[in-house]
Amino acid sequence: MEIIIDSLGALPQAASTLTGTHNSNRIFAFYGSMGAGKTTFIKAICEYLGAEDLVSSPTFTLVNEYRTSSGEPLFHIDFYRIRNTTELFDFGIEEYLTGEYYCFIEWPELAEEILPPGTVKVKISVEENERRRVTVTSATPFAP
Repeated sequence: MEIIIDSLGALPQAASTLTGTHNSNRIFAFYGSMGAGKTTFIKAICEYLGAEDLVSSPTFTLVNEYRTSSGEPLFHIDFYRIRNTTELFDFGIEEYLTGEYYCFIEWPELAEEILPPGTVKVKISVEENERRRVTVTSATPFAP
């Protein structure tokens, strides 16, 4: 599946399309270069899902937790600063990846081996005129 985002105004529809077509999936891995719009798209998705908290990059904290109006948590994780997967297990990554709540991961290529089956891969590419092409696929199954 591909989604074209021509402007910031197109983000709410893109968030609706992504979550609507993957409504049984809860883990989303976002790929893209620095500045591609991963955090911006995750912010739009969290807002669409009803996040009441300010959505920001968890680059330094690794995990941000937001709450929806119904009290459901949304987890936003950033692997950018990890050095190895042991660090992820030290802070309890498995609880986020096996839970029932939405989990949005930036820079997942740094720890792809821990992504569970059914993870939705979301690749964001920057094109002419700052247009974004979002390519969505399912992750390959993970075998421990």
